[in-house]
Amino acid sequence: MTTTAAPPGRDGPRSRRSPGSAPHTLPRRTAGRPSGPRGPRTAHRAAGGATGDTPGTRRAAESRPGSPAGTRTALRAAGGPTGDTPGTGRAAARTRPHAPRTPGRAARGHHATRPARGRRRTPAPPGEPPQAAPRTPAQPPPDSAAPVSVDYVGSGPPTYDPEPTALPTAEPDELGDLVPDTVLDGARYGACTLRAVSLRGDSARYRGEPRRDALLTARFGSGEQALLLVAMATGARATPGAHLAAAEACRWIGRAVGRSHQRLVEDLRAARRGDLKSGLHRLTDRSLGRLRASAAEQGADPEEYTATLRCLLLPADPDCRTRVFFGVGDGGLFRLRDGEWQDIEPRPSAAATTGAPVVGFGSPPAETPEGDRLTLDFGIPTPPSPYEPAPQPPREPFRFRASVARPGDALVMCTEGLAGPLRGEAALCAYLARRWSGRAAPGLAAFLADAQVRVKGYADDRTAAAVWEA
Repeated sequence: MTTTAAPPGRDGPRSRRSPGSAPHTLPRRTAGRPSGPRGPRTAHRAAGGATGDTPGTRRAAESRPGSPAGTRTALRAAGGPTGDTPGTGRAAARTRPHAPRTPGRAARGHHATRPARGRRRTPAPPGEPPQAAPRTPAQPPPDSAAPVSVDYVGSGPPTYDPEPTALPTAEPDELGDLVPDTVLDGARYGACTLRAVSLRGDSARYRGEPRRDALLTARFGSGEQALLLVAMATGARATPGAHLAAAEACRWIGRAVGRSHQRLVEDLRAARRGDLKSGLHRLTDRSLGRLRASAAEQGADPEEYTATLRCLLLPADPDCRTRVFFGVGDGGLFRLRDGEWQDIEPRPSAAATTGAPVVGFGSPPAETPEGDRLTLDFGIPTPPSPYEPAPQPPREPFRFRASVARPGDALVMCTEGLAGPLRGEAALCAYLARRWSGRAAPGLAAFLADAQVRVKGYADDRTAAAVWEA
């Protein structure tokens, strides 16, 4: 049988004839095909030569199921290996992608695993390693050094529930007199950051009583000439309308400070302590006098329709770090410096209630500047005169303190509802010192959570304002 050699230019093997031997073809082994003996016709077809089949016969063979040509056509349609020669394989690679073969399996004469239909993956470009699936970055572990917010501190849990239970009674025609359970506010001006909160105590939440504490935060002026005022008041205990008296006291002092804020800013910048004390004393006395006049108009007892008043003045000028506290009544003024609490509440002395008479404050002196006594007191009480009004009880002394803040300080002004547990429970002092130390002020939600940490035996309303110095 005579074998026709492959035409030049094809990738098939070349025909060589040795002298004296029959013409034959040396087949070329390809990867992925067994190396066993093959017939001349099969070898010649692998070499790309003519087989003698007519086009019709070849197409018919390819269409018959089970035939080698039909199997190769099916594999080619499915994208798998067909066992073609390297030349025909490169031509097919330019027209359709195929799965890469595994060198180890191809050497043993097995085809690579064909991918399933519908899940065919596009091979990576030559020369580029396959890309791994992206991994979700692991979350960093929480900072174990940061203290966790707690519900209470001290010897044990408080008696009442931590959340509100009953709402106060409302009147249809006096809905404007209702006060919310909690008020939260904050701001940042100059070198200070302010946080303020007022919340109902556990006892009032359980009994359905209104919050007796009132809070007012206001800014007067603009730019570096602005002045911040924080005012808080507490109504008398077990008195109807105590919450209304506290709110009215805050409004009166707010109006008085707002109308005099320009002069107050000048005194703050110039550090005129004497002028500030005397001026704020007059404003406070005038505001509480208006509150007593309002009680008389409503037919209420002035000793019941009253409130304690505590205020803080903060200039918006970043170069002025003077902080002024003033007011009347019990409460607390604390400074957190270098992680330690300092109680800087001004303590009124006996001399603070005597001296030159002031409208609504103090009493006439007992003797003249030369030392002469005006009356001789034998200790015999004077009977009340029907023509003179009964003497009024002594009023609360005026409290004033001006201090210069340092970077990193935290100044806290509060009512007695928070001042009491701060002075009586060391665990609360230690907890708030950890939470509030540093120049970074907490957010509003974090500040609220810290301010309402409860202590057994203290169930009154709480109102606090804290200022962090940058």
